[in-house]
Amino acid sequence: MSNMQAMENEQAKIRLMRSNVESKDPSAKEADDAMIRRFFRACNLDVEKTSAKFLKYLKWRRSFVPNGSRSESEIANELAQQKLFMQGFNKKGQPIGVNFGAKHFQNKNDPDEFKRLMVYSYDKLCARIPLGQEKFVLISDLKGWKYENSDLRGHISTLNILQDYYPGRLGKCYVIFVDNKKLKSTLLEKIDESQLPEIYGGQLPSVPIQDS
Repeated sequence: MSNMQAMENEQAKIRLMRSNVESKDPSAKEADDAMIRRFFRACNLDVEKTSAKFLKYLKWRRSFVPNGSRSESEIANELAQQKLFMQGFNKKGQPIGVNFGAKHFQNKNDPDEFKRLMVYSYDKLCARIPLGQEKFVLISDLKGWKYENSDLRGHISTLNILQDYYPGRLGKCYVIFVDNKKLKSTLLEKIDESQLPEIYGGQLPSVPIQDS
């Protein structure tokens, strides 16, 4: 099958899936083809699976993000830990987010606040994705991580949110455990020095996600 035929086949499936989903949930009309295409590719172009996954997404979005976005007042305790930062863009033009695992402490009084924080951050990153791109990049810095920073349930739930409701958005995740002499050179392969955080030898000051 040629590339043109593959694209036409994919577009035909998107139309079929859109018709199927819109008949069950009219709010699906607000989704553009790019979003539906990301869900499609996550489901290997299976119309039935994509329809079910997208309907689940729409239901979740109405329930978990009823006003279209999460306000900072709903995640004040998590933001106060200063563990999420918004940086520049990599060489492809994809926005970069940085999180510091050693600054995370489980909120036992309201465990859902961490999930709200991650949805807030994913939405912020997606909003910065320029035309022609679909993905963002994460730097997960675990230097200094200790047992008191562990939150297995919280991290699994946020990974599930990323997989289920933001398919095709994560372009790359750099995981940093210890200081490494090759770290800067590795990051510079994909990120210009002007866009690299100062803490990794670049020129860009760290900006808390709520101030970005």
